[in-house]
Formats: sequence, C-alpha cells, structure tokens
Amino acid sequence: MRTLIAMSVIGVTLTALLAGPLQATTDDANGRYSFKQVKDDLLRLDSQTGQVSLCSKREAGWSCQTLPDERAVLESEIARLQNQNTILKKDLIARGLPLPSGIGHDWNSAKPIEPDLKLPSPADVDRMMSFMEKLWRRLIDMVQNMQKDLNTQKDMDNKGLQKQNFETNRKG
Repeated sequence: MRTLIAMSVIGVTLTALLAGPLQATTDDANGRYSFKQVKDDLLRLDSQTGQVSLCSKREAGWSCQTLPDERAVLESEIARLQNQNTILKKDLIARGLPLPSGIGHDWNSAKPIEPDLKLPSPADVDRMMSFMEKLWRRLIDMVQNMQKDLNTQKDMDNKGLQKQNFETNRKG
C-alpha cells in the first residue's frame, strides 16, 4: 500500500510539474489543489507548496493527512552529513593528519593543505649509496666464505674416505 501511495505521489508530482495543473476538481477558483483518485482515496496536490496529502472519506466527512515529503527529509539528511563531514575534515587538518585519498579539500577550512614531501639531499643519497655498496660487499664476502668452507669440508670428507679406503685395503 505504501509503495502504491509513494508511486502515486511521484506520478502526481511529476504530472503537475510537467503538464501543468491536472484536469480535476479544484478547491477554489485559482486551481490551487489537484486531486487524483487512488483506490478509495484521493491524493491532493497543493500547486502552491507542492505538498501532497492523502484524503480519505470518514464518518464525519473527508479528512486529509499530509504525506511526508521524502525529498525534504533526504535533503536535510544530506545537509547534516555535509556539515558533519566538514567538521571531521577540519578536525583531521587541525591534528596535522592528511585527508584520505579521494577526499576533496573544503576550501572554507581555516588551514590550507600543503603536501609534506621532502626529497633527500645529494649528501643523503651519497650516504645511502655508500651503505648499499658496503652491504653488497659484505654479502659477496659471506657467499665466498661459505663456498670456501664447503670446499674445505668436502676436501676433508674426501681425505677421510681415502684414508678409510687405504686402511681397508691394507687389512685386506
């Protein structure tokens, strides 16, 4: 039922805006109100304010209840969220934190955002290159020492086998 009413409200509003006042009964000579039949009820569109009401026949006569204007509710919620967003952005900026990527800067805030990008000086680059060269040399030295140790171990193992083979041949 609510879906039908909502769809009817949208339809009546669009029709009133696009086609002018509906051909219907009017409340006064100026045509302020337009009516649209919806099942046993009537939708009343106020052409001056844009308010939509649902009118139903009661024991005492017809009574109209104004339907909530969802557009106004949505616009007020959007305004509330925009204000809250601005407050949060200002809070982040005041704390010296960058805004998340994809978030635009509100130019009404007190403090402009400046990128905090510091490139290394040539001396810093030279120190880093020197460090990397020393690190690379140490790594190469370690690999060479490990190869020497493995070769030494292999030689010792081979000499041990040769000695064992020599003793076995001598006994036999």
